[in-house]
Amino acid sequence: MRKILEDRLINFAGEVNKMRKFMENTESSLNLFNQLSRSSASAALNYGEALGAESRKDFTHKIGIVLKELRESYNNLRIISLSKFYKGDQSGLDALIDEGNQLVSIFNKTSLSLKNNSKQK
Repeated sequence: MRKILEDRLINFAGEVNKMRKFMENTESSLNLFNQLSRSSASAALNYGEALGAESRKDFTHKIGIVLKELRESYNNLRIISLSKFYKGDQSGLDALIDEGNQLVSIFNKTSLSLKNNSKQK
């Protein structure tokens, strides 16, 4: 399961980066894209860090960071879509928004489970 999640996060960040050539060339749209590129990559990179965590507490903390970065990416994609800054195929953007939402859901449940398990100990 960890490998599947790692691959999904890496693919998500890679697909986000492919969006650049279809972004409107304005300061606002490029600022949003640059932030999106950073947050999506950060989610993937922090998940890799979580897999090498030194303790359960460290793992839980890093999963929380992954969740934060995914929420940021998801909301950023929604803003880009709403603002019509993306000039490519809308179905591709919709697929990224859906994947972002799915990843947020997965990591939200993971984070809650980790926190609940630590409270029970």
